[in-house]
Amino acid sequence: MERERQRNLRVSDAEREHVVELLQRAIGHGMLDLDEFTERTDTALGARTRGELNAVLVDLPGLRHEDAVPAGAASPGADRAFDTWADRPAAGRRVELKGVGSTLVRRGRWQVPPEILVRNKYGETKLDFSSAEFTSGAVHVELDTKWGSVNLIVPEQASVDLNGLDELKWSTLTDKTDSSRATGTPRIVVTGRVVGGSMTVRYPRRNWFA
Repeated sequence: MERERQRNLRVSDAEREHVVELLQRAIGHGMLDLDEFTERTDTALGARTRGELNAVLVDLPGLRHEDAVPAGAASPGADRAFDTWADRPAAGRRVELKGVGSTLVRRGRWQVPPEILVRNKYGETKLDFSSAEFTSGAVHVELDTKWGSVNLIVPEQASVDLNGLDELKWSTLTDKTDSSRATGTPRIVVTGRVVGGSMTVRYPRRNWFA
């Protein structure tokens, strides 16, 4: 009875977006092809309840939500709700975000690992560090993106090092941060390449009415 109640709970936009991020993780690990990803993303964004939302994850190892397992499905050993790398300790880890035609987004109070590798083609990448929890004083972000946009939002007290960008080909780079701030923390070091796209680095937008 309790599990049925959990399955019928309404879901929020944040939960839908979170499941889309899990699907992006699945396509990055080769568990879904692009057509399956597109179909499941449409289903997730239209889901109203936990049961409907979990239907797109139930056959993906490690991505089930125990409270929302459809009736008759096995639940022993299922991971806890919406388990992702962002829910786990990040210290000492190198995380890879991979997508094709995808929108890769990290925002809110997510744990930032010391190293992030982003591989994205024909899509958008947005890493919002403004409210993130840093596990180290320096973060290395390695980019390998083609024909898409990269948007990095950094805290105002942070320093950003873009000197390690090896290749900006058919691309634009807009840095709206204070590049003279070489000792700010956290220190975000960006390397890699951006091909056929745009990259923007900026501080969070201020709410003048707050």
